[in-house]
Amino acid sequence: MSLLNPQLAAFAAVLDEGSFDGAAQRLSLTPSAISQRIKTLEDRLGQVLILRHTPCTATTAGKRLLRSVQQMRLLEAETLEAFHVDQPNTGTTSVAIAVNADSLATWFLGALAQLHEQHQLLFDVRVEDQDHSTDLLRDGSVIGAITAIAQPVQGCSVKKLGVMRYLPVASPDFVKKHFARGVDATSLSQAPMLVFNRKDALQWRFIHSVTRARLAPPMHYLPSSTAFVEGAALGLGWAMAPESMLEKPFAEGTLKPINPKRWLDVPLYWQQWSIRSVTLSTVTETLLHAAQRGLRQQR
Repeated sequence: MSLLNPQLAAFAAVLDEGSFDGAAQRLSLTPSAISQRIKTLEDRLGQVLILRHTPCTATTAGKRLLRSVQQMRLLEAETLEAFHVDQPNTGTTSVAIAVNADSLATWFLGALAQLHEQHQLLFDVRVEDQDHSTDLLRDGSVIGAITAIAQPVQGCSVKKLGVMRYLPVASPDFVKKHFARGVDATSLSQAPMLVFNRKDALQWRFIHSVTRARLAPPMHYLPSSTAFVEGAALGLGWAMAPESMLEKPFAEGTLKPINPKRWLDVPLYWQQWSIRSVTLSTVTETLLHAAQRGLRQQR
């Protein structure tokens, strides 16, 4: 049972799955039926809502509509649950959340497990850099995001989670080879550097804290939090890594700080839609408790 308009359900499914075929499979319809529903909806609103790319993406108008549809879906799920009505396919509420990879690899996953066990919630987790995750709130892709942005997105509320501390680390042999004479513009310009992806600015922020020089060091792109730490331990390069992932490699001697007196503290926040939702309130409370344990708390 679903209270959502079939055209809106098709619209949301196409953007969730990234294709008309995927939406058809999810809703047990044919791709042509999905296409007809989208066309009818676009004709009714007088605007193109979906760009037929691979994957399908929302237009500006589509993003505005998606945000409203996502809110309706969440409130619909809560309404059906209150009336003890099973929801299609799963009987559970699915929550779309944006999170940075380092939080996902450290403190965040336990909170999701707790929410699933206690409240049977399902999660659609979108991994995005903490400096860019609010973009997914703006376009309606997610209902909440772990972000480094304290300024609330329009229509959202913000709660501070804590601080994730990053240390500049490398293998002992790498430090001996590249930083024996210290960490400065010369050594940082020559030592290979690990970067998570092209949105990752942490290494550049560290370099900027050491020197104002414009540097172009050799770089490896390595889009995995665990591989990031392992790559540094194997001597691929130096990297900014969360301190919570470094206890074991420090104890084993596979990693060490390239400069023990320098680090970066990144404040993290939870931004969510400002709607009256029991599900959102429950998610927020659980994340705040998990952050109390997994992040530094500064007074």
